[in-house]
Amino acid sequence: MKYQVVIPAAGQGKRMKAGKNKQLIELDSIPIIIHTLKVFEQDPKCNGIYLVINPKEKDEFIDLLDKYNIQKVQKMVEGGKERQHSVYNGLKAIESGEIVLIHDGARPFIQQKIIHQLVERATISGACVIAVPVKDTIKRVNESEVVDTVDRSSLWAVQTPQAFRLSIVLKAHEAAEREGFIGTDDASLVERMGHKVSVIEGEYTNIKITTPEDLMFAKVILHSERGG
Repeated sequence: MKYQVVIPAAGQGKRMKAGKNKQLIELDSIPIIIHTLKVFEQDPKCNGIYLVINPKEKDEFIDLLDKYNIQKVQKMVEGGKERQHSVYNGLKAIESGEIVLIHDGARPFIQQKIIHQLVERATISGACVIAVPVKDTIKRVNESEVVDTVDRSSLWAVQTPQAFRLSIVLKAHEAAEREGFIGTDDASLVERMGHKVSVIEGEYTNIKITTPEDLMFAKVILHSERGG
């Protein structure tokens, strides 16, 4: 099954403290966003990429796409105030297709085999996310005091990409926009419509690069993937 992917890359990533869009920070001399785009560029099942950007950075993105020969970007779409608004803008730019993925631009280590499993499940269920079981002990805290310890046996940490039938996720975003609702992720918008969301197990290496510490982990993962 073929798919298309919306990649929001307009956020400035204040927690990175880099003074610029974290997507443009280099990892092994290549911008993070290019590492991410290459995964989909090299996947024969990917029919197109919709890149959501800050229009002030458009020329820089155009240069990067040309430099690294990224040819599957169908459109560069202007981002919105929140990530959710940016994704909605990206979804509205898609003219046709059945399955759409939504993936963080700063999550460059997603594997094609996981993407294909995700698309296969979403084709059946209409909505599917990648997640990994929570490993740490989770405690509920109120004003610096532990309230209780949460049973982690049913807790999963959700990642991206998340996959949906285009009609389902568009309807969910339209409802959220109309009602002024901001969700924690795209799947939460689908869930509030009463649609069940499937889960497949991903990999702990599929990290989102958000802080300077994440960059250190990313370098280790990249080195390991190259056989180091």
